[in-house]
Amino acid sequence: MAASSELRMDQLPSDPLLHILSFLGFRDLIHCSFVSRRLNELSKHNPLWKRLCSKHWLLTDVDRVQSGVSWYCLFKQYYTDLGRYMQYYPVLKKAWEQLKSFLQQRCPRMIASLKEGATEAELNDIEAQIGFKLPDDYRCSYRIHNGQKLVIPGLMGSMSLSNHYRSEVLLDVETAAGGFQQRKGMRRCLPLTFCFHTGLSQYMALQPAEGRRMYESFYPCPDQTARDPSVIDMFITGSCFLEWFTTYVNNVVTGEYPIIRDQIFRYVHDKGCVATTSDITVSVSTSFLPELSSVHPPHFFFTYRIRIEMSSSASPEAACQLDSRYWKITTSDGKVEVVQGPGVVGEFPVMTPGKVHEYASCTTFSTPSEYMEGHYTFHRLANKEEVFQVAIPRFHMVCPPFREPAERTLRDPFVDTSFPDANCEFSEYGDRDNGDDNEDDRDNNGDDNGDEEDGDDDDGDDFGNLRGINMAALEGAWCPRHI
Repeated sequence: MAASSELRMDQLPSDPLLHILSFLGFRDLIHCSFVSRRLNELSKHNPLWKRLCSKHWLLTDVDRVQSGVSWYCLFKQYYTDLGRYMQYYPVLKKAWEQLKSFLQQRCPRMIASLKEGATEAELNDIEAQIGFKLPDDYRCSYRIHNGQKLVIPGLMGSMSLSNHYRSEVLLDVETAAGGFQQRKGMRRCLPLTFCFHTGLSQYMALQPAEGRRMYESFYPCPDQTARDPSVIDMFITGSCFLEWFTTYVNNVVTGEYPIIRDQIFRYVHDKGCVATTSDITVSVSTSFLPELSSVHPPHFFFTYRIRIEMSSSASPEAACQLDSRYWKITTSDGKVEVVQGPGVVGEFPVMTPGKVHEYASCTTFSTPSEYMEGHYTFHRLANKEEVFQVAIPRFHMVCPPFREPAERTLRDPFVDTSFPDANCEFSEYGDRDNGDDNEDDRDNNGDDNGDEEDGDDDDGDDFGNLRGINMAALEGAWCPRHI
């Protein structure tokens, strides 16, 4: 029987070995380099590390050429600097690149507001300043871009109604640290965003406290019925920074959020929320406004944007004018209400082939979800006797998940917790239309509720160094339902 010859590693051809190594991760490649001199040489093969540089750091040939080093050395450089963020970096880097590419085309002036990334030392100093660790996904994002300058419009979305404006800036880490909260009701919360006009901020909980879960993001909402002003409910906007930021970016770059006047408006459009009647198509997008809402008492404020479009292929004889609107409103507790009135936001738009008419309106409810549907009544311009209806598709309005603090104080039995519902319509820059011929005839509750927005100051709400002008406290910030 012939004796078997020993097969040595250095006698094996390179191609099959490199093929095997191509299936390994970077840690396995490093381990292989210690097995034998042969594997040590092959484990530094440039194509292997080019693949890993592309996978983990999203690097290209241009980046490698500019660096002037091999793919292996380039990987080591990035790993030394950003290795702790490896599970987050490719996701967040891709999100930032997609966002910047989109903004460059649609909102170029917003690009200039982005700040360069923070260093590890700067983030460590912030942790020492506030006395708490920052989550790695947050740190990773701020290594890429340290938020934005304190300018308008804000990167994290805007909303505009006739007497209310919100635009949220993504705070840089230094400004965020200045607004870090340690007061009762908001302990261990770091602001993520800030709006100059309303004083509104989204926060991230750095520790589980007062009913909050670690690292979740939320809008604070003071309990207006509690004796203790530190009792704060929360509208939850994300379970962690990674989810919060990447979900927002996806909504922006996919066109879910419209761009209006070079700003990102956080309207959400359900693709099924479209109805076509003859040559006219109606579509609706909605948005929840936390700064005008409360959990206690239950008062949930929504705005919706309606687009009415006549097909460009319609005949000139199809030209028509809107006369009135009809709404059927159903709340989550099963209550149904009908609202109708002339025109929309005080206007009676004329529709001709290819024309688009858009307007924004608002409504408030005492339940966290509801839906609306209805129709418009039009007449033909060529024959005013020819009257017809155009369907408005059913659209749902659902507020974000909300949570009460872990321990709520007893409510004052003398506080009236009832809150009037509201349904008024107004254009973004026009006067409100309460569905009545006399636009000045409105419920006095509008003034009362508008004054309640000032309650934040009376309740001792302190947003640290980030306090802004509360435009929501202006007269008429709450819209009374007038039928």
